[in-house]
Amino acid sequence: MRRIGVLGLFILASTISFTQKLVVKGIVQSEGTGLKGATISTGPLKTMTDSSGFFRLELNPGKFTLHVSMIGYETHHETIAISNENKLLQIELQPFASSLGEVVVTGTMKPVQRLESPIAVEVYTPQFLKRNPSPSIFESLQNVNGVRPQINCSVCNTGDIHINGLEGPYTMVTIDGMPIVSSLSSVYGLFGIPNQLIERIEIVKGPASGLYGSEAIGGLINIITKSPEKAPLFAANIMSTTWQEHNVDLGFRWKVNKRVNSLLGVNYFNYQRPFDKNKDGFTDVTLQHRISIFNKWSWQRNYERAASLAARYFYEDRWGGDTRWNKTYRGGDSVYAESIYTKRVEVIGNYQLPVREKVYLSTSATYHHQNSYYGTMPYMAKQNIVFSQLKWDKTLSRSHAMLAGLAGRYNFYDDNSTATIDTLSLKNKPEKTFVPGIFLQDEWRLNSKHLLLFGIRYDYHPVHKAIFTPRVAYKWGISEKQVLRLNAGTGFRVVNLFTEDHAALTGARVVEVVGKLKPEKSYNVNINYVKNIGDRSRNLNIDASAWYTYFNNQIIADYGKDPDKIIYENLDGHAVSKGFTLNLDFSLMQRLKGMAGLTLQDVAKIEPDDAGKKMKTKPMLTESWSGTWSISYSFPVAGITIDYTGNIYGPMQLPLTSSLDPRSPQSPVWSIQNIQLTKWISREVEIYGGVKNLLNWTPAKTNPFLIARAHDPFDKNVEYETDGTVKATAQNPYALTFDASYVYAPNQGIRFFAGFRLNIRN
Repeated sequence: MRRIGVLGLFILASTISFTQKLVVKGIVQSEGTGLKGATISTGPLKTMTDSSGFFRLELNPGKFTLHVSMIGYETHHETIAISNENKLLQIELQPFASSLGEVVVTGTMKPVQRLESPIAVEVYTPQFLKRNPSPSIFESLQNVNGVRPQINCSVCNTGDIHINGLEGPYTMVTIDGMPIVSSLSSVYGLFGIPNQLIERIEIVKGPASGLYGSEAIGGLINIITKSPEKAPLFAANIMSTTWQEHNVDLGFRWKVNKRVNSLLGVNYFNYQRPFDKNKDGFTDVTLQHRISIFNKWSWQRNYERAASLAARYFYEDRWGGDTRWNKTYRGGDSVYAESIYTKRVEVIGNYQLPVREKVYLSTSATYHHQNSYYGTMPYMAKQNIVFSQLKWDKTLSRSHAMLAGLAGRYNFYDDNSTATIDTLSLKNKPEKTFVPGIFLQDEWRLNSKHLLLFGIRYDYHPVHKAIFTPRVAYKWGISEKQVLRLNAGTGFRVVNLFTEDHAALTGARVVEVVGKLKPEKSYNVNINYVKNIGDRSRNLNIDASAWYTYFNNQIIADYGKDPDKIIYENLDGHAVSKGFTLNLDFSLMQRLKGMAGLTLQDVAKIEPDDAGKKMKTKPMLTESWSGTWSISYSFPVAGITIDYTGNIYGPMQLPLTSSLDPRSPQSPVWSIQNIQLTKWISREVEIYGGVKNLLNWTPAKTNPFLIARAHDPFDKNVEYETDGTVKATAQNPYALTFDASYVYAPNQGIRFFAGFRLNIRN
């Protein structure tokens, strides 16, 4: 009996020791300081840190994910394995701060805290892009207040970016501060940039020609890529939709040696199923097959001098048109489609010279080749751009900081259109231009609250000669959380119509240029007010701006004077863009976060009529008001986040083909809304899914048709009057010709999406 009792006690002790819980200890800190009151949870178990940031949890042996949260800090997810020997866990929380503390470079070409910048700069992070995942930057910008991705063709779906109601050619897009996307490239440059490699997007609204030259007349979008040293070891984002759109984003980082790091990004997008929901026989969305490869290298040099080199290769095959089309019909007149092959190479380099002063040499080069057919009309184009800039950042005294630079831009452009034909010899004559420039900027700090910026740029164009673009900015730091800015300046743009307006190459309209086009000039004044309210637990950021821009020599495409033509000429008068924009960014207890924006704008051209009376008209495809929003709510313990995003646009005038055209001359109020649910599986893995275009809204719902005469795209059954106008007949009662320029919104209805993200840091 005694032996049995001892054996029973031994078994009982073994069972107790086997099921005994282990104590997990750790410290939660931020920047070396322990945090009191942080919540640590896993499943139903929950505890809080003491006054020194320490905590303890009793857990059974196994693998668990700890969720660590605290007001004012980003939620942290830590996966741990519990064994008999557990080291003290050290968990670092990242403080949640107002976006006013972010460092920006776009406004003044040098790093400065957003709060301290005399130029108003909006910043959008990868977290913003995640709230409404998309396969391109072009689509992601639809939720930025005052910025609208405009689709310019119902068939090929090419587009550009409107800022504050101004057309896409007025917007310059740069990558890491270098002007990569411009002219011919503006149509396709925002596609295929791997989202996994984006550090942030900075947007300046208003003329930036004083630093960046032509194209930056209406605004600037600077896409800043991640540093190879700070990027994840491996990152992946894979997404598909019920429309059978498949997108893959991959990022790889490796260390070549102690001083050299490299980052490789790959984006692949495939959409090959033609949908025709509106039953017009044409694709609702252009079919696309593209791949983009991005590689960035950085060198760690003595004295932390910068040195980086990046390159991107882009290839795309897209087509839209008759759903029966295949490549055997390309360029023929039996089945209509618009087929575009694009090859593109970009190179960007930045090197800080090995001298005591801060002198940087930056260079970018692009090669763009396009092989296109718009029905039977071929468009073969090639463009090479080389840009180089030498920049000197010099602190003159405690109150003066100077930025000086030399810039040069060479542009080669050739195509098979009349844009590159010598009118005298009728021989092909590619456009070759070199535009040198010099700029100077002085920041004068009057005291701790007042800052003045003066800048001037001089460019010399071989045709338009000397072009000056001065600017001045004033910043008043009313308090640590309150800033007032006043900016004024000029902008200029040299126009290449055939590379910017693809409506000129689609449908049956003829392009007509009246007179010798002069470069556009703008004069702008902008006032910006920013105020931050609250603390880390309850925070509201208010960002309000009002602007007025006056244009000379503006070039506007006239679709209305002749339904068979697109007429370009310098405006005999002037144009004005004025308005008000308001952005609200709020956070509540680190659970509820959101952004909301409203833009009111009045964009118009003023020119004399035949009697000499000044007439005010509103440009086509320009809304008077718009709004955006983004609301997120997190459940830290469950590792779930819900995002609701959307935009809304007011009416805009639309181009009709004839006076009998039954389509509405004005768009309705329309909105695209999306919802997403994201689940954290571990620190490295998250899955997401949701619905795009919740309201299932498309422009086809309010019109009898979108594409004029889609059943006769080659106008074989169109009859004409003796004066050349289209004749109304039984087969053509509305006197129409084939035209795809009636487009103002995506023609893609509701769809579901799902995907997952993987981020491996080490």
